[in-house]
Amino acid sequence: MKYLIQLMIILVTYFIGQLLQTLFHLPIPAAVIGLLLLFLALQIGIIKVEMIEDVCEFLISNMSFLFIPAGVGLMTAFGILKGKWIVFITILIISTIVFWLITAYTVKFLRKVNLHE
Repeated sequence: MKYLIQLMIILVTYFIGQLLQTLFHLPIPAAVIGLLLLFLALQIGIIKVEMIEDVCEFLISNMSFLFIPAGVGLMTAFGILKGKWIVFITILIISTIVFWLITAYTVKFLRKVNLHE
């Protein structure tokens, strides 16, 4: 029952994000709005980490299974990607390098900030 309540807290924030996105015709995906609402609720203290901790640990530990639908969707799009493999792989390599660089500089910045506090 505890896991169900924790999951419902997360799903309610997603549902509110869906409502906001639909009502205001926002160009931001409802899932992103829901995550921002969850983040704000955690920062303000409306939701405590302990209230969702167990289900979050479960979701993170099983995250690889959540990417299976995206992988299957990519496999069904082979016809669309036909003849565009070089562009596709180039985009993958460049975006991976950019992601690594952003992550590295973010970690470097946060370490510097934490050392000065």
